[in-house]
Amino acid sequence: MMIKDKGLKRKVGVFGLSANIINIIIGSGIFVLPAIVASYLGASSIIAYLFCGLLMATIMLCFAEAGSKVTNTGGPYTYIETAFGDYAGFVGGFFAVGSNLFADAAVSNALVNVIASAYPIFENGLPRILFLFILFYGLVYVNVIGLKQGIGLVKFNTIIKLIPLLLLIAIGFKDVSLSNLYFQKLPSFQTLGETSLILFFAFQGCETGIIVGGEVVNPKRTIPKAILISITTVMVVYILIQTVAQGVLGDTLPNFTAAPLAETAKVVFGNFGYLLLIIGAVVSMFGYMSGTILNSPRIVYALARDKVIPITALSRIHKSFATPHIAIIVYATIGFILAISGSFEQLAVIASSSMLILYLGVALSVMKLRKSDIDHKGSFKIPGGWTVPIIAIAIIIYFLSSLSVNEIIGTGLFIVALTLIFFGMKFLKRRRND
Repeated sequence: MMIKDKGLKRKVGVFGLSANIINIIIGSGIFVLPAIVASYLGASSIIAYLFCGLLMATIMLCFAEAGSKVTNTGGPYTYIETAFGDYAGFVGGFFAVGSNLFADAAVSNALVNVIASAYPIFENGLPRILFLFILFYGLVYVNVIGLKQGIGLVKFNTIIKLIPLLLLIAIGFKDVSLSNLYFQKLPSFQTLGETSLILFFAFQGCETGIIVGGEVVNPKRTIPKAILISITTVMVVYILIQTVAQGVLGDTLPNFTAAPLAETAKVVFGNFGYLLLIIGAVVSMFGYMSGTILNSPRIVYALARDKVIPITALSRIHKSFATPHIAIIVYATIGFILAISGSFEQLAVIASSSMLILYLGVALSVMKLRKSDIDHKGSFKIPGGWTVPIIAIAIIIYFLSSLSVNEIIGTGLFIVALTLIFFGMKFLKRRRND
């Protein structure tokens, strides 16, 4: 049962929420993605961005409608729980938290690896652990002392991470050769589908960025508007970046799998450009971490708020700072442990499929919420009736069918484990009440 947020303050506007979503979506992946996409499609790679962007837009429209109807903090967990009840919410919530934790562990280790390439002292041992400790708990401090501070850091990181990309786009066009962008035929649907599966994960992040729904000003208007601004911005940046990289490096682009944008910048700006884009990648990873420590703990808070997990302390709101401080500390502590242990690598196979299942749950939630008795006056509704939700569901099922056997088995076992835990807690609660 969904319970209204008490103690949280609505301070996030359209710009703040848009920056929050963009910051999560445009992570470190864009700094390596152009070479991978070019290896599949060459000069026609821009078509894949358009194709995948349009596919992702149908899913994001479902998030926009659900987010305007269910305005509590919790994002996709809250939409699914409101539509389908505690069990679906429990599974969806843990999928969201688990996936984000594994991603945090991976990104934080990638960040320290980049630092270690320049300063080898951080490669192993105590210095590496200390770096990760400062990273996680420094962000905990910023986000515990206030939403204003947390979202302010996200806004700053979003602007800083976009600057080198926008400079590369604006100045890089002078070195673009039109012959490098020429292609004779359209890619096959199979190749386009395979490439879109890779790109699909580069467009993920909206589901994390809107978790702060209970702290958004006028959410029925702000959430849809911010989602549409964000997905449009991301599509434009991705397409322009791919165009410049392909136009500058041409057929050699797939050879630079480690740092294609840095190599592009070296041609455009010289050695300074290479350094600028490497720093941009570091800032981008730090920006992702600042965003996830702001957003993800609020799912933990929401699970406890709705009594889906029986730990009341996790739903406490700090009296002075109006933040879910205990949930933030607990979430970051688990993330820190995963980051220093490295064990997340064995569990990360679940992460890619868990987001798809969350997306499926949100698309189905839109259909269920439309048929519910809850008053959704003034909320956003996707034009075209059931068309967009049905297309979104078909797209998600297609991507789920493309997952590896290990990912499918791992996800199935995770669902079984969560099911046993959920009904075990229900049984123990019933026995205590008898």
